[in-house]
Amino acid sequence: MLNKIKDVFRVTFVLMFISSCSVVEVKDTQKDESSTWLIKNALIYDGTGTVPFEADIRIKDSIIVEIGPLDAIKDDRVWDAKGMILSPGFIDPHSHHDSKLMQQPASASFLAQGITTIVSGMDGFSSKFGEPFISIADNMVHFEHNPAAINLAYFGPHNNYRSRVMGDDYKRPATAAEISKMGDLLTADLNAGALGLSTGLEYEPTLYSTLDEVITLAKISAEVGGKYSSHIRSEDVAVTAAFEEVITIAREAKIAANISHIKLAMFELYGRSPEFINMLNVARDQGLNITADIYPYDGWQSTLSILIPSRDFYDRKAAKYALTSIISPANIIFTNYQGRPHYTGKTLEEIAVQEKVSPVDLLMDLLQTAEKENLQQSIIGRNMSEGDIDNFMRWPHTVITSDGGIDDRHPRGQGTFARVLGHYVRDRSVLSLSEAIRKMTSLTASNLGFSNRGELKKGYVADVVIFDPNTIIDHATFKEPLQYSTGIKAVWVNGELVWANDKETGARPGTIIRRE
Repeated sequence: MLNKIKDVFRVTFVLMFISSCSVVEVKDTQKDESSTWLIKNALIYDGTGTVPFEADIRIKDSIIVEIGPLDAIKDDRVWDAKGMILSPGFIDPHSHHDSKLMQQPASASFLAQGITTIVSGMDGFSSKFGEPFISIADNMVHFEHNPAAINLAYFGPHNNYRSRVMGDDYKRPATAAEISKMGDLLTADLNAGALGLSTGLEYEPTLYSTLDEVITLAKISAEVGGKYSSHIRSEDVAVTAAFEEVITIAREAKIAANISHIKLAMFELYGRSPEFINMLNVARDQGLNITADIYPYDGWQSTLSILIPSRDFYDRKAAKYALTSIISPANIIFTNYQGRPHYTGKTLEEIAVQEKVSPVDLLMDLLQTAEKENLQQSIIGRNMSEGDIDNFMRWPHTVITSDGGIDDRHPRGQGTFARVLGHYVRDRSVLSLSEAIRKMTSLTASNLGFSNRGELKKGYVADVVIFDPNTIIDHATFKEPLQYSTGIKAVWVNGELVWANDKETGARPGTIIRRE
């Protein structure tokens, strides 16, 4: 309790101090090619959740080499933090920012949030930066030849493996020979440094995978110390069975397992988060390393088809159930429907009124048409309760993630980390500042298996962020998602300044982080 009181006192003092300060600015005391930085007068949150402290840090050749009261020396470039917060760079453990990374290698979508590392290959899918996927090794080589401003790590994508092995004949259990071929693809990616196996069991083609298939592949990851991260099989009507499945996989494969973007996405599930948290706590008490990540929004983004778990788009009863028990037509926002750009930004309810049809008829028609013509389509569904989001976010083993992309139609791509620090910490006190930073840095690094990132500690890699706790906030909304966060004053990646005074610097020091 005393530590919490001290934390509150220090933050209150800093907020008062910052309000009287001018905007931070770089003071270059040496040539730009110097590899040494001295960050002065910072309030340090080291990422571990402990009480913050005032100190300076020195960075040399990408590493934090000193922390304490420090004087500038010959080779230092100096940044005066003026009492603002210095923390480890934020690690995004479930990201899709990579798809446009070669086109926008220093996008404000992620840098303005303080993100210094993204982890991709999630939901069981990966691409070659928007192009057809070849392998994790191929992506890594491409990135190393064309580095971005941030670091990149990968999970091995189950959906890609199943597509490559089974082609269009995927609506069935895989044979032992097919699973073996998937295992070979996973092994190659693990050998290249993938962190583990990622699944997206609510999506085609792994929607049709069996539990045995997933366990077999998870065991391959476990054998080399890899992890397992899953978009579970259901986040609505069958969510209890989906939680039980990920726990079973963790137990049978003897693997650390993470539930991606944990949620209860169904009106009828509102308020039931405590029982699901208890289910996870029981599993952890049994020795299973179960974790989760979460984004701070009440809406998800996916395909329209997941509203019908059976994928029978001619089942009127299922369509009616989806629009009464899972989500309302007013809470389904179209972000894409191929050939009908005028749908973008409108709700299913608005389109139904415009076209003078019932929402159920419209839903069935759109799903049937998309299936027949193989049309791309996506929606945002806003059907999560704030109370459940709060509860899942407070669970000690949950970390913060965006699940977003560059210039995404969902605001999470531009706003996640700033939203947590502004809305959930400063405005609503859902988390303390120390705990929020821990959930963005050291806890995430630990869950992913990073040994020298996620903390401000001597000898650790210098991925660091300076931000103003009094002003940091997201601006992206569901109606206007292409607005960037503010309040991040400076970002260093591997010891190089990549973001300063609301713009990118041109530096591209990002590296591939491989499984250790």
